Amino acid sequence: MLPTTDQARALKLARRSQGVTTRELVAAGIHRQVLSRLVSTGQLERIARGLYRLAEHPVTESHGLVIACTAVPQGVVCLLSALQFHDVGTQLPSQVWIAIDRRAHQPSLKYPPLRVVRYTGAALSEGVGSHRREGRTVRVYGVAKTLADCFKYRNKIGLDVVLEALREAWRARKFTMDELDHYAGICRVRRVMRPYLEALTG
Repeated sequence: MLPTTDQARALKLARRSQGVTTRELVAAGIHRQVLSRLVSTGQLERIARGLYRLAEHPVTESHGLVIACTAVPQGVVCLLSALQFHDVGTQLPSQVWIAIDRRAHQPSLKYPPLRVVRYTGAALSEGVGSHRREGRTVRVYGVAKTLADCFKYRNKIGLDVVLEALREAWRARKFTMDELDHYAGICRVRRVMRPYLEALTG
């Protein structure tokens, strides 16, 4: 029999909003067999590789992003998923759009489904914001950077989606033109964006 005290300690750690990792349990002196038993009896559930939580733990609307960012810690939520995070536009993506380095290993995750986009240099590292959701860090591009990215990938997501997001974010004052110009330069879309920005502010 496994010591009930170890099971109780494991459940206590998993009760936290951020859940518990296998590494944290091992560091606390709790055997991996305890973790396996709690999962098999339905008391804990695996939400990502090496990450567990109580089966009845409440989730938020950012739950998919939390799992994706935990599984791909160097990734950044981008494009349609970033628009949804910032409450811009009407898109409800069925996948988590995540940016990773061009040379990074392709992530594999059963849930949520990922839409991986590969960025390099400043296009990957600039404009990243860190947010706390469900006790975990979610890295998401800011609104101005996301809009510049959307123009760059307009053929993937649709120009109508991009323009809707641009108009709505401008009306809600979620970015400044200086911010947008900065990221447009990084994404090399200044020329593409210019006529749309002139129509927006004209």
